[in-house]
Amino acid sequence: MSMETKAFTWLFHFLLLLMVGRASVVAGARGKPVIFDVRNFGARADGRSDDSKALLEAWKAACGSSGVVKIVIPAGTYLVGPTKFKGPCKNVLSLKVHLQGILKATTSLDQYRSAKWVEFGWVKRLILVGGTFDGQGAASWPFNKCPKQKNCKVLPTSILFVNNNNTVVRGITSVNSKFFHIGILRCRNFNGSNIKIIAPANSPNTDGIHLERNTGVTLSRLSIGTGDDCVSVGHGNTDVTITGVKCGPGHGISVGSLGKYNGEQDVTGLVVKNCVIRGTTNGVRIKTWENSPSATIATNLTFENIVMKNVDKPILIDQQYCPYHKCDSSAPSQVKISNIKFKNISGTTNYPEAVTLRCSQGLPCKDVSLQDVSLKYVGGKNSFSTEHKTTLTSTCINVKPTFMGIQNPPPCL
Repeated sequence: MSMETKAFTWLFHFLLLLMVGRASVVAGARGKPVIFDVRNFGARADGRSDDSKALLEAWKAACGSSGVVKIVIPAGTYLVGPTKFKGPCKNVLSLKVHLQGILKATTSLDQYRSAKWVEFGWVKRLILVGGTFDGQGAASWPFNKCPKQKNCKVLPTSILFVNNNNTVVRGITSVNSKFFHIGILRCRNFNGSNIKIIAPANSPNTDGIHLERNTGVTLSRLSIGTGDDCVSVGHGNTDVTITGVKCGPGHGISVGSLGKYNGEQDVTGLVVKNCVIRGTTNGVRIKTWENSPSATIATNLTFENIVMKNVDKPILIDQQYCPYHKCDSSAPSQVKISNIKFKNISGTTNYPEAVTLRCSQGLPCKDVSLQDVSLKYVGGKNSFSTEHKTTLTSTCINVKPTFMGIQNPPPCL
């Protein structure tokens, strides 16, 4: 064979291999994904053996692959310690994690050097579907001093998403987290739906979903019963939509707390609508600390079509937020609240004061409106007797809200 023929043959085979490689990526993108089963990496799923290494090995193999890939975690109980599923996955077009079983957290807090259990970080087009994350938090709750101490050691969040783009989370369940159930941090275009969160009403700091420094978050069809906020929207969030939440027990749906730390970012563009809040300490709430170390803004926030059922404080702006016995109140809150809308809020309240707008003396709230608020006082085990006080009231401090449509309680002046 001549040198020219050999060169042509080599070039032909090279181009053929290249075409096949590209075709396999396209097939992976449009056809069946490449599947990585954690059992093939040594996972036992017996609830006793530590399967952390097997799950990480499956992740590394999938992340190092190309095209469309899928990690399957079959039925069974997987005991897992602190585990970080980290990208970037350079050649992966999308990465789906299908959890069919239960991930159960180890209980020894000595293993958790950072405040997280399962982390998905620096990944594009991650899809997480199905299954249960059991944080086994009851063993750790007695060690949580945060409800009483400002400078406390934070326990691990069950599921943390950090620095991800275009994430879809669907059909997962979180049970008994040690601290927050789900944390979403510095993500863009996050879509979470059909998520169920379960913990006792007395479990400390078990926020259902906490958001911080994100852009473009949509949460829908959530069922959350826990010991703290069902959803808490922290600082630095932009363009967040929360719909179809069934919340209770818990502390309601909250913006904040804001203004506690230096360097916090603004909260702009939030819509909370079509939710049912039952048996909670608060309904919809904005909370900020006094003596804020820096000035920030919370603006363009809408709470619409919310049904309250036996809620203690259905509508609350609290710029003197203090969860401890005593807080530093030497200066008013520097969080500037403006363009806040409460629309079509109905249902029942356990306390006569159903609307409380307690704004900052230094930065009074601006452009706060209430439209069609229809609440009924039903009393509660710690409320005033119906024989002495049955009329609903509202309180407005450092704010001049506008009122439209039905107003019960009557507008505060």
